[in-house]
Amino acid sequence: MAPRAVTEEEKQTVKELVARARTAMKQIADYDQAKVDRLIQGLGWATANEKTFTRLSNAGVDESGLGDRAGRPNKRFKLQGILRDALRAKSMGIIEEDKAKGIVKYAKPVGVIASLVPVTNAALTEAGNGIYSLKCKNAIIFSPHPASRKTTIEMVNIMRATMKKLGVPEDVFQVIEKPSIPIAQELMAACDLTIATGGPAMVRAAYSSGKPAYGVGAGNATMVIDETADIEHAARNTRMSKTSDNGSGCSADGNLLVDARIYDKFLAQLQKEGGYLVSDEEKKLLEKAMWDAERHRTTSTIARPAAQIAEIAGFRIGPDKTFIIVKESKIGKEYLFSSEKLSPVLSIFKYENGFDTALKMVEQIYEVGGKGHSCGIYSFDDDHIHRLALVAPVSRMMVRQPQSKANAGAFDNGMPMTSSMGCGIWGGNITNENIGVKHYMQTTWVSRPIPEDRPSEQELFGEFYNTETP
Repeated sequence: MAPRAVTEEEKQTVKELVARARTAMKQIADYDQAKVDRLIQGLGWATANEKTFTRLSNAGVDESGLGDRAGRPNKRFKLQGILRDALRAKSMGIIEEDKAKGIVKYAKPVGVIASLVPVTNAALTEAGNGIYSLKCKNAIIFSPHPASRKTTIEMVNIMRATMKKLGVPEDVFQVIEKPSIPIAQELMAACDLTIATGGPAMVRAAYSSGKPAYGVGAGNATMVIDETADIEHAARNTRMSKTSDNGSGCSADGNLLVDARIYDKFLAQLQKEGGYLVSDEEKKLLEKAMWDAERHRTTSTIARPAAQIAEIAGFRIGPDKTFIIVKESKIGKEYLFSSEKLSPVLSIFKYENGFDTALKMVEQIYEVGGKGHSCGIYSFDDDHIHRLALVAPVSRMMVRQPQSKANAGAFDNGMPMTSSMGCGIWGGNITNENIGVKHYMQTTWVSRPIPEDRPSEQELFGEFYNTETP
């Protein structure tokens, strides 16, 4: 069913929000780098301190019914990483100079930003996008997911109060208090840029708004565990990634491809880590519970605890079991366990006859879903790592790391910290990168003359120079 048309009241609401945002941007236009950096430090502390972020992240779980109260507060460390990256970057004036080419780049704000807040990241998305936005002297308007509306509004109010305390126009941060799809579409059309973190439908709407947008894509993270892997380390990381926030993130491990030579040992280790291996009958019950007749994921099993999903399916698991393991051997759209799960459920495949088999299976799985997002490998064989990187149709590949805790940036890797990950042309996005400071600014290239750099025709055309032409 098509969404209803936007009302005149909603149009007026958006018009007023955008006008106030543009006024606020004019008022902060002369802030220098030192002042802006001090402001984002204040904003970071107000939102990422343990007391506040724990309260707000738990409120998001309670309000939406999705996610894990115990684990979600740890996402505040992502905010610390975002602040770290922001503080280390230049965001105004000259940000880059190449003397050899005579090029100097100047940073400018992008304007008023529309930020679509996903239901599973209320609290994190507002604060993280807010830090990056303020760093570049933009104003940003948040459109909450209706199921976590109160959490988003409260976090934005904290951000506004922090600005007021620091003598900054509060309207650099605003929020739609009565969210809907029509008003979100109106907002995206009225703003200068959209940061779309949400479901595929919302991302498509962002790209069809008529304004530039950074969107994300669906995940179906697939991990290859070859014969050189540290089995205990790989199993522990798998559990950490799969159970984080009840597997709600699009980065959570979905499929494991395990070399036949270590398959049995690895499967046993997964069970020691808290994995419950379903029987063939339980697998049938689980599939029926997780997908409806039209093969859509059922909302009742998304981001729920493993025990609750099992109970919905019609079987029980012990209290020491935190994720569910499904043996799978077939890949394709008709084999639903090879697609994205968005829950603490993962599929395990065995590959035989060498690493080429694993590479073919990776390609097949991403034809089912998840192209452009992420994959990973547990291996100490650099050739295997290289060969997977050559063929995997993804924007980021984690080596020996817990996928959902690493690919959006971690303190022990060099990935830019973010809560929004571009998935490239594979995922219908404009960028492959983690969305960070550089995406919240635009640049002016200033070019000065340099000594002529013109190769000879012989150098340019090589062996074809002066040969016969058609």
